[in-house]
Amino acid sequence: PGAVVLAAAGSRDPDAAVDAAATATLLGARLGGVPVVPAYASAAGPTVADAVRALAPHHRDIAVASYFTAPGRFATQCADAAPGVAAAPLGAHPAVARLVLHRYEQALACAPLSYRAVTVGV
Repeated sequence: PGAVVLAAAGSRDPDAAVDAAATATLLGARLGGVPVVPAYASAAGPTVADAVRALAPHHRDIAVASYFTAPGRFATQCADAAPGVAAAPLGAHPAVARLVLHRYEQALACAPLSYRAVTVGV
């Protein structure tokens, strides 16, 4: 059986770890119950390499899923720690663009009227 390490940038903000754990849970459910463990490139632990080592005795195939929006040092570092398959950063996927637009529209709907008047058409 396989497992997945969800590679994120990392932060000292506890809310970031909560978000990564929630995303790992959602990904695991989407993958039909495959174990998904969040891991980080910096500022938090475990590292991706540490998570891979922890999973290795129990799982034959371990993939690394990218929780990065763009390529760069952290995404490369995490992909290099993968013993097998490593996903590319989310990048310009249409679903990411739709999510950004949706969140912008939600924020705009909650903004004071004077702010909405200034940003309409942006």
